[in-house]
Amino acid sequence: MKRKVSMKDIAQELGVSTALVSYVLNNQHEDRINKDTAEKIRRLATELNYQPNQIAKSLKSSKTNTIGLIVADISNPFSASLARIIEDEAKKSKYTVIFGSADESHKKSQDLINLLLNRQVDGFIIAPAEGSEKQLLLLKKQGIPFVLIDRYFPELEVDQVVLDNFQAAYAAVSHLISNGYQRIGMINFQTDLFHLNERVRGYNEALANHKIKHTKGNFRTVDEREIKTEVKSCIDELLNKEEPIDALFFGSNTLAIEGLSYIQKLKIQVPDQLAVVCFDEDNAYSLFHCPLTYVRQPLVEMGKKSVEILLTAIADGSKHTNTVLEAELMIHESSMGR
Repeated sequence: MKRKVSMKDIAQELGVSTALVSYVLNNQHEDRINKDTAEKIRRLATELNYQPNQIAKSLKSSKTNTIGLIVADISNPFSASLARIIEDEAKKSKYTVIFGSADESHKKSQDLINLLLNRQVDGFIIAPAEGSEKQLLLLKKQGIPFVLIDRYFPELEVDQVVLDNFQAAYAAVSHLISNGYQRIGMINFQTDLFHLNERVRGYNEALANHKIKHTKGNFRTVDEREIKTEVKSCIDELLNKEEPIDALFFGSNTLAIEGLSYIQKLKIQVPDQLAVVCFDEDNAYSLFHCPLTYVRQPLVEMGKKSVEILLTAIADGSKHTNTVLEAELMIHESSMGR
């Protein structure tokens, strides 16, 4: 593990004294320090992600046996279940986990990273929010151990434990096709997140490879901020087409919960009128009138592996590990053949 940036590093970079750097960063003797010089010191400290000296010394001399866990949205059952698994696994190695929820905001994610660094965590497990690449690159530059979980950015060479989302979606859609469904719709979030777009790629590849002709206009995206209204609109559009869909694949459990509620309100018979497959599981599925087919992610393996990789990185800073896990399609009545 690389050492943390010190005041001495900043002083050497700018050709000033360590005492001057200390005065500026501690807001001392401001009336006696050139404003341009002070600005240069603060700017460089920000660029280098400098942390207060006492924390840097603590991180260098000893471990705190704490892990910072940043999930995308703790209200999502997927995140909550994963957090519990990570907490239990870390406890086996006498590590405490400090939680934070980014609530799908890269700005909040950065705030959490700063907060947890001030708590002197030994490393991070992060389910990154959209647009958080720069903050992850900064962590990497500073040699702070971290593991990405569930979500990732393919251009970043970092430790990660993720799902083969393409194959999982491909298998789900292929299952519907093998059961006789030809007009298969999909609803997903409007996003640049790679793992969600891999699910779309799996959907499209399955349709293309099985030579399904009825595909035009059967894919819809939803703005997460307008999920309740837009999921309803998407379902209405897909069911009222000249050639309405006969099956629907939801790209996440959050979308599925909203969609299933509306399908139930419309009194649509599943699977007789519409087959349904969901990505991820959710306890709320049990409330639906028909047992649901869903893609089950290996949460236990994902959580345990992320802790294992992080603790190894904290101990010796080994080479980056890219772990790709396989999902399992849990087949139930909602996708039964025609």
